Amino acid sequence: MNSGSRAPTLTLPRARGREWCILAFALVTSLVSMPAQADQASSRARIGILAPPAFTSPEEGLRQGLGELGYAEGKNLIIDRRTGGTNDALQSGAEDLVRLKVDVIFALGTAAGHAALTATSTIPVVFISGNPVGSGLAASLARPGANGTGISTLSIELVPKRLELLRQVLPRLRRIIVLGNSSSVLNAGFVKETQMAAQKLRIRLIMLDATNGPELDTALRGIQRGTADAFMASSETLFLANKAKLAAAVAKARLPAIFPWRDYHEAGVLMTYGANLKEMGRQAATYVDRILKGAKPADLPIEQGSKFELVIDLRVARELGLKVPPEVLFRADEVIQ
Repeated sequence: MNSGSRAPTLTLPRARGREWCILAFALVTSLVSMPAQADQASSRARIGILAPPAFTSPEEGLRQGLGELGYAEGKNLIIDRRTGGTNDALQSGAEDLVRLKVDVIFALGTAAGHAALTATSTIPVVFISGNPVGSGLAASLARPGANGTGISTLSIELVPKRLELLRQVLPRLRRIIVLGNSSSVLNAGFVKETQMAAQKLRIRLIMLDATNGPELDTALRGIQRGTADAFMASSETLFLANKAKLAAAVAKARLPAIFPWRDYHEAGVLMTYGANLKEMGRQAATYVDRILKGAKPADLPIEQGSKFELVIDLRVARELGLKVPPEVLFRADEVIQ
């Protein structure tokens, strides 16, 4: 090579001044927006929902309540949902939510609450339970302690009222089939309250027990026409998940029945009296919001359900040949025609 020759040079096309300005502006904008986007993603609240398959109304209420408080899924809110039809499945779902490092766990039902509090002692838990203190979810209503708080449905305390409503509709009520779940931590309280109320009203109890799906099928096959005057079930989510089976069984036996949750009317039952689960979800949203803003669950007293409702289906009453007294209809929050 000739030492006097020059090395070849790479010639770039000259960009016009306006084009370079546009390129430089786009580069700076992208660099500035990257941290902002990362901050936005990290500022999203992450809520874990743990529930039995049938417990959908409280979740609807939670989502509605969070929306009213300014949370929007996909913008400043992420929701992870895990369901389980058994205690083991709920425990697995709770552990999964802990691995996801959610900010708060919303546990629907006593079993879900126990699963969540077993899985973590640091992540705040907001639960809905029939008896938070009696079931061991909380130390007291005023100061729950630990990392959980929530809403009480008062499901056991409402048992006497349900029996009274049946007596008003059926003045000659003497025998009633009562379905419970002996594996539930709430069952002992439910049975005791039912026995005390039945004794006052001089009603004889025919107790049935079911702790799982197969046992429930067996129990329902035992409901025969003429063996009782009415039917009542406890607030177990196992029964709510099988509401169509329960409604079909009592209809076949032509038994007037009362249930705890309004959701049973989707399957066609005579009466329900209990807490409005959707409204309780909205109540729980305020606790979730306060916890996300720094409040500690142990310092938030457990609230009782603020709305209870009596719903009567007159279509079922006509099929059973019953005439619901005007005073009962007057007290109803909703009458299905």
